[in-house]
Amino acid sequence: MATYQEIRRQIENLTPDEQLRLLEELAAIVRRRVTSKPKRSIMELEGLGKEIWQGIDAQEYVNQERASWNG
Repeated sequence: MATYQEIRRQIENLTPDEQLRLLEELAAIVRRRVTSKPKRSIMELEGLGKEIWQGIDAQEYVNQERASWNG
């Protein structure tokens, strides 16, 4: 199997047009690999940490936070 350095030397022997073509093809390959990953959704975080808020009245919490803003 060819090493990175061997491949790089071979690329240097290509014409500029061939190098550009190779670059475009490599970019397309990488783009496909990167975009093929499944998209993540913010909804995956739903319910995360809910145990922290058990027994806390949400409105009372907000009221206390707002009151603290005024010093």
